[in-house]
Amino acid sequence: MRLPAEMAERIIEHCLAALPNEACGLLAGDGDEVRHVYLLENTDASPVSFTIDPIGHFAALGDAEQQGWDLIGAFHSHVAAPAYPSPTDVAGAAEPDWTWLVVGPMESPEIGAFRIVDGEVTEEKLTVTPR
Repeated sequence: MRLPAEMAERIIEHCLAALPNEACGLLAGDGDEVRHVYLLENTDASPVSFTIDPIGHFAALGDAEQQGWDLIGAFHSHVAAPAYPSPTDVAGAAEPDWTWLVVGPMESPEIGAFRIVDGEVTEEKLTVTPR
């Protein structure tokens, strides 16, 4: 996946702003190129889980379609855990075609990219493109 640097920065800022809870959002683009990041509400308001706000999800889907993009992934943060999907993340990964970005730990955030298909996690290459 190719993620513009300014979007990576926005994702990390969103995750830091959500502390002490996890943050989440959606990624829109074409192919493996992220064109837009939707910074959404975690309706769980929890430091250990996330649920993307369904109203925000629906609005992001509509906006992406208007722009000619697809939803190609999601992101969320881990407050203290590494940038790797937890068992809860794996169990909840309902979109096998998406790339799942995990940001963590928030004391020194990194972004990891993964495919999660039938409970199997595969790390993907994430290229953060310069400004």
